[in-house]
Amino acid sequence: MSERRPEDPPATDSDTSSVSIEDDGLLRWLLRSEEGTVVVVRDVASTVAIVALIGLVLFAASGVWPPLVAVESGSMEPNMHTGDLVFVVDDDRFVGENAVDGTGVVTLEDGQNGGDKHFGRPGDVIVFAPDGDASKTPVIHRARFWVEEGENWVETKADADALDGRTCADLSSCPAPHDGFVTKGDANDLYDQVDGRYAETTVVKPDWVSSKAGFRIPWLGRVRLAFDSLFAVVTPQPLSGPLSSPILWP
Repeated sequence: MSERRPEDPPATDSDTSSVSIEDDGLLRWLLRSEEGTVVVVRDVASTVAIVALIGLVLFAASGVWPPLVAVESGSMEPNMHTGDLVFVVDDDRFVGENAVDGTGVVTLEDGQNGGDKHFGRPGDVIVFAPDGDASKTPVIHRARFWVEEGENWVETKADADALDGRTCADLSSCPAPHDGFVTKGDANDLYDQVDGRYAETTVVKPDWVSSKAGFRIPWLGRVRLAFDSLFAVVTPQPLSGPLSSPILWP
């Protein structure tokens, strides 16, 4: 038996050169082995676990999945930009003053009466399925005002500049076919409900709202957009629905 020389470092528990499945068991071997393949697997597993933990924390805070969405175009500029990553929450969380009864959404009209600002202006920015169709790309625009079924909202609440000369008779969404929100991107010149240029939707029912925007992380969403572009090249079938496709409409 060889003897340890004085200049040799003392043996410690951190010495993993002799770790083996036979002597230490599978779990200890996976945790302490320095074999190249095992180290790679361990690092990947640790990364996945950390990402999963962060995802669970964000889900617990937001109440929706996915809790982060990437903005695809500039219709909400200057308050959101293409490539921003936006943290969204369930519409019944962090409810501001003057929210529409039965919803957690504050409109721009009601928010002007002393409410908090969200993304530079009063009123919540909501994520919704156009016409309630979950197969369409979801839209992230500001809730401008609430209308009731049968209301001629063009006459009662609309800004003439956002109608481009149209009357109620010119719009399929007027009178309002049901209770709901009239919406508009901050950078757009027309309401979403005017001619379908910005979102092909009628008045937005509360049930169509999946979440509302909390805060944005500038530019980080470009990573997600790049991956989705690559995915679309490899597998061209479109993603669908607000949960499986968090890339949002202009």
